[in-house]
Amino acid sequence: MDRIIVVLVIIAMVSCKPKAAVTSTTVTEAVDDMKAARIIDNHYNNKSDFSTLYIKANARFSDEKQTQNVTAEIKIKKDQQILVSIRFLGITMAKASITPTSVSYYEKIKGTYFEGDFTALSQWLGTDLDYNKIQNMLTGEALDDLNKGKYTKILLDNMYRLDDASNGNTQKSYYFNPNDFTVNKQQVSQTDKNRNIQISYPERVAYKEANLPASVEIKTEQPKGKSEINLNYNSVSFNEELSFPYSVPDGYKRIIIK
Repeated sequence: MDRIIVVLVIIAMVSCKPKAAVTSTTVTEAVDDMKAARIIDNHYNNKSDFSTLYIKANARFSDEKQTQNVTAEIKIKKDQQILVSIRFLGITMAKASITPTSVSYYEKIKGTYFEGDFTALSQWLGTDLDYNKIQNMLTGEALDDLNKGKYTKILLDNMYRLDDASNGNTQKSYYFNPNDFTVNKQQVSQTDKNRNIQISYPERVAYKEANLPASVEIKTEQPKGKSEINLNYNSVSFNEELSFPYSVPDGYKRIIIK
């Protein structure tokens, strides 16, 4: 149960289906040829102007053994802190506080908590994480800062695909809608370790503050097995005065992730 909670809290807090105009990210028109640098510039030209973001969401987690449905409350203070509460039948089952330098969470069923950084957690979950990657997943942006890398471009199925041109063991691909240069899908693979995570955004919503995903599908593969997460946001609001309370209940046992 604890790993399911952590996966939901740390990886899968993305997507929405709010009461705004929802647009499909499917592309049917012909796509003009364009250089990778211009695609990246256009992606970052999408507006993302907010100080806080508050999300209420439904989440469904499934793997080879079980399926779980929970609700999530997500608070973001841009570039500073993310607070996530996972609830089942209205009862808080887990809570996580994420900052650029630390990750803390507790879960109720086993009465355990974790305090540390992203290094051990990334190894345990099978994918490299940091604060920016989590925030970018929540807001539907490319996981990495594309301006800091080199990418090759492929025109595929009327979408722009950028592949990381580095020769490392980690392969990264980003798929962009040519109409507004938002991310349709992004994938990170480590073939030597049999690890893969794919994040798809079938729909998006354009708010005045930001263009956010409207639905998300997250699929992971690693030696421990496969898992899939589907999320829907019930409501989204921007720039509210938010509090970020977090404290571990008395009597909980600290765990060390190796």
